[in-house]
Amino acid sequence: MKTLFLIGAAFLSSLTFGQTLKDAIYKTDNERYADAIKDFSALVKADPMNGELYFYYGDCYFDKGLVDSAKIMWNKSFEVDKLRALPFVAAGRVLWIDGKKTEAKVEFDKAFALTKKDKLKRAEVIRGMAKIFIKSDVKDYDQALLLLEEAIIKDPKNEDNLLLKGDALYAKTPDNASLAIKSYLAVLDINPKSPRGVVRVANIYRAAQNQELANQKYKEAKLIDSTYAPAYRANAELNMRFGKKKAAIEDWQKYLKLNNNLEARYLYTTALFNAKEYCEAITEVNTLNAMNFSNFYTERMLAFSYLECNTDSTSVKNGLDASARFFALVPANMINYMDYKTKGALLMKAGMDSLGLVEYEKAIAVNEIAAKELTSEVAKMYFKAKKFDKSIELYTKRSQLVALTSAEEYELGKAIYNGPKDYALADSAFARVLILSPSYTPGYLWRARCNYKLDSANERWAAQPYYEKIVELVKPEERSLPSNKPLVLEACRYLCDYYAKSAAKDLAKAKSFYEIIYQIEPNDATAKTALGIK
Repeated sequence: MKTLFLIGAAFLSSLTFGQTLKDAIYKTDNERYADAIKDFSALVKADPMNGELYFYYGDCYFDKGLVDSAKIMWNKSFEVDKLRALPFVAAGRVLWIDGKKTEAKVEFDKAFALTKKDKLKRAEVIRGMAKIFIKSDVKDYDQALLLLEEAIIKDPKNEDNLLLKGDALYAKTPDNASLAIKSYLAVLDINPKSPRGVVRVANIYRAAQNQELANQKYKEAKLIDSTYAPAYRANAELNMRFGKKKAAIEDWQKYLKLNNNLEARYLYTTALFNAKEYCEAITEVNTLNAMNFSNFYTERMLAFSYLECNTDSTSVKNGLDASARFFALVPANMINYMDYKTKGALLMKAGMDSLGLVEYEKAIAVNEIAAKELTSEVAKMYFKAKKFDKSIELYTKRSQLVALTSAEEYELGKAIYNGPKDYALADSAFARVLILSPSYTPGYLWRARCNYKLDSANERWAAQPYYEKIVELVKPEERSLPSNKPLVLEACRYLCDYYAKSAAKDLAKAKSFYEIIYQIEPNDATAKTALGIK
């Protein structure tokens, strides 16, 4: 009787354990990672020498994107259990991720050796290997597909075989997803109540920017299983991408109802931020903060969101406070140039331009990508602040990375003209402007000014050809436009002197330029006197 009781207790314990592990894996698949981790933690505490628990515990972290944490669990799996097959797969996974393929295959072979007589366990081992071949940074799609064919034969009712096969096929040939779609949809033949394959098909259509078909498939998945949370998240992201904000928020709310935890709300917040819904993101980040969920990612989002969603007088201060918290939390190697740029922009909005420009320069110093993006913008800021030397420095730095545009050459020329007053060097910059934009009249204006400064006594009348070009380029009917009038007047006044006083003296031409002046500025006293008008 006692023996029978013990057998029954062992059976009950095994059944409870099986159901609990299944629940933990189900929660992982439903992106309820925090809940799954709690379950796994309880499982390994109850049965600390069972390497299979640590194996799937590592899977949870891996699916969450925490590879280092996954490796810790897989190492633990191998450390505590060398009797089962999956711990050897776990050891092989760690080696494979580390690029030690030969050593990894040795461990995988040991796992195979332990499953010669158990076809279902062998199929489970294959799936464990195939997943790391497909989803880690070290890829081997062909080997994964070869092994999965064996798993399908040995365990034909397991939908994970077909899902992994579809993953490998799609990753291998993303431009031709027909075989992957076929594999995903075959899941329904095994389990008509599983939405997982249909969601993966929808994801393919989403990647192809086919909103209609993707949305259709997500709806199908939700009809198959209305509790499958990833379908709502993916559908929400699709709708957000295509500007269907109301539908997206509805799906997110359903997702949060199914996955009512901080992690899910963080995903929602991130989605709002990525969709540039900054005002809504502020509300969600502040909700997370109130629930003691705060990290440098949330503070980064908050700082930038306050910069973009400037709804009241406190936004800039709140943004600067969030930025300060961000820099207090973030590891140095996780700072990117946008973090400095955000802080700089907030400081400038707060009227602290000098401090803001310091942050922009920090951003530029991060890497070449940042320098290419920001040097032009910051050079303009320095020019506006009349810090011409800094403007020149940044345009010069930019010219070493990319060819300057005509607008950038123009700004550089003006900075040189107004700052160090190196008129020959400024003239060279304006000459490059006109090579790039031959009809740009302000370019001729500044070449004229540079050459006048180099020949202020008019010994060579060096500015003449550039002033002539201005009058040639501006159509008569457009001379009075606000953008044209000042430069036309400047050109004509110089040319009046040139044709009245130079060796090329031509009083008729001088008169023609006085007439242009009078046409666009009837009160000009010099023109009136020259033309005999009282």
